[in-house]
Amino acid sequence: MTTMELLKKARGAKGALALADTELKNRALMEMARALEDRTADILAANVQDLEAARGTISEVMLDRLALSPERIAGMAQGMREVAALPDPVGAVLSRVERPNGLVIEKTAVPMGVIAIIYESRPNVTSDAAALALKAGSACVLRCGKEAHRSAAAIVSALCRGLSRAGLPQEALCLVEDTTRASAHELMTASGYVDLLIPRGGAGLIRACVDNATVPVIETGTGICHIYVDQWADQGMALDILENAKCSRPSVCNAAEVCLVDRKIAGEFLPKLKARLVDGRAAAGQPPVELRLDETAAAVIDGAPAGERDFDTEFLDYILAVRVVDGVEGAVAHIAAHSTGHSECIVTGDEKAAHAFQ
Repeated sequence: MTTMELLKKARGAKGALALADTELKNRALMEMARALEDRTADILAANVQDLEAARGTISEVMLDRLALSPERIAGMAQGMREVAALPDPVGAVLSRVERPNGLVIEKTAVPMGVIAIIYESRPNVTSDAAALALKAGSACVLRCGKEAHRSAAAIVSALCRGLSRAGLPQEALCLVEDTTRASAHELMTASGYVDLLIPRGGAGLIRACVDNATVPVIETGTGICHIYVDQWADQGMALDILENAKCSRPSVCNAAEVCLVDRKIAGEFLPKLKARLVDGRAAAGQPPVELRLDETAAAVIDGAPAGERDFDTEFLDYILAVRVVDGVEGAVAHIAAHSTGHSECIVTGDEKAAHAFQ
């Protein structure tokens, strides 16, 4: 089915979603979660095919981003149940004004209509996006990266079974079959069919949507997350946080990409950082982290020199940019200049310093 044919079906189904009450939407979400669990074997089989096709063409870190497991599918189902438990945004009164003549003017939240979401090779985004769009009373058209298409198709098939069980049209959730750039451009320019476009992915995808879309776009940011180690930090705790935030799943958007270190403890802390993330992990047979160091950090420990763009890059890999800053003020100034609005962390024992990050 062509992308335009899918868009026409989604447009035809958006009315049923807009009219669905909270009880019906929540029942659909619960049925969709159950269908995910019921079809776990089919989803995993499709995911194995995706992994086999992608192996050798993408990094091991990105393969982990692509991979599914029974536990991850169970987590996706649980996420849908958690969305069902959220308050219904449709009908919420955002503002209310009563005029002197008694006229009442209200601004009320309504469904968007058809939401198109372009995302890369993370199959779990498929269920996340479908759940949030449904809760908001909108039809959803998904377009994933080619590496994840078999997995996403199996997930959408299961979710559509759940929609049908609840009495909602399956056309309210569609997956674009064409994974070339042409389909992405078609979604960006589908005026009259797409009411809102949301890109979820790297800087290149987001910029392409912002530059080329003729439909409304929500411009998201890349995940450049910072951890600042203050002079009053528990350094053992800081090392634990850094290893977890960088190494547990470096392919996700909330993985740490930048470590900022207070100048007053740089000489003491940076050797510990290298010992934990580089030498210790290599000795344990784990992937070591490549440290990309500013000039001050490079004078203390060995590592790669940080390039011009390293403090503005979402590595999605075992790479960490490291900069020495002048206290909490320097950390806040750096984050203000380089942050993309994602998670930022301060490790400190000083309440005043912690307050500066609020």
